[in-house]
Amino acid sequence: MTLGIYIQVPFCQTKCTYCNFRTGVVSPDRFEPYSEAVCREIAETVAANAPVVDSMYFGGGTPSLLNPAALRKIIDSIRVSYQVDSAEITLEADPETITPEKACAWHAAGFNRISLGAQSFSDTELQAAGRMHRRADILRAAEILRTAGFDNISMDLIAGLAHQSRASWEDSVTALLGIRPLHISIYMLEIDEGSRLGKESLAGGSRYSAAKIPPDDTIAEFYESACARLAAAGYEHYEISNWALPGSRSRHNLKYWRREPYLGFGAGASSACGNSRELISRASSRPTEKSSMNASPISAAESPDCGCRASLSSTARASDSRPIASQYQTKSSSNYLAKPPALYYFQPSRFGKI
Repeated sequence: MTLGIYIQVPFCQTKCTYCNFRTGVVSPDRFEPYSEAVCREIAETVAANAPVVDSMYFGGGTPSLLNPAALRKIIDSIRVSYQVDSAEITLEADPETITPEKACAWHAAGFNRISLGAQSFSDTELQAAGRMHRRADILRAAEILRTAGFDNISMDLIAGLAHQSRASWEDSVTALLGIRPLHISIYMLEIDEGSRLGKESLAGGSRYSAAKIPPDDTIAEFYESACARLAAAGYEHYEISNWALPGSRSRHNLKYWRREPYLGFGAGASSACGNSRELISRASSRPTEKSSMNASPISAAESPDCGCRASLSSTARASDSRPIASQYQTKSSSNYLAKPPALYYFQPSRFGKI
């Protein structure tokens, strides 16, 4: 069994209208203290018996906002505390944050996969969603990344954005296939009541172009059309929202769907092992507050029952999922709590008893 590591960077240049993630818009002065705090958090772990790390994923927020030197220091901190072997190391990046200098620095730091957040190739849809980039930025970013040596690029689209039409959706899919990244994610817009767009839409308002969101049936048709077009282009549909050219499935994402262990660092990260999942909290509930930069993490473990339910929904998403019964005990098992899953190789004081 191998281990994945997730690093959460909660900073953005602007908050997307549909977003309810644990992120915030803060002064760049906060970036370095935060990355230093993540390095300290990594250093606190005890890795003597840990599995080999074969994937790292820097998500957000917008990790590409951090100084490349800070990102490299985080990778180096992981290598000091863990045995890392032939790892897939992914960085989420927004198109407008990518420059030739940063791309080369990322590659030199050890990143070998970039998840490029496109969302749409329609400037109207991007503007309504609160995105800062435009179609031209996506095309430019893809070229910069490939010039810097990144062959493994993932890109995404969102079906259901405000102002999206059948014509604009098909155009976005065409543009994406024209770039032909190794990996593609297609998401259907979720109306989250915690987001600005979600609140407005559920209230029947018109701000944030809420009234221009396509009907659910139309969004489903967009998704089904993309499924057919990606299959025809040679992409394997290996998970409900993910496609890859042969040999290019996301190693890190598959850990989630297969319920393999992963460890999270950062303000909004979580960790999981077997049927248990830890939600890491800190002294401050706001990841952008100064108090959270130096606070020690406190974990709150979900119950094994909750983890088992999560495993059912997670593995059901993957095309190659194995029968759940053969992997996990059920709640009715007499020894269900006799030997609860544990992150035995991590410092107990950091994660608490699971």
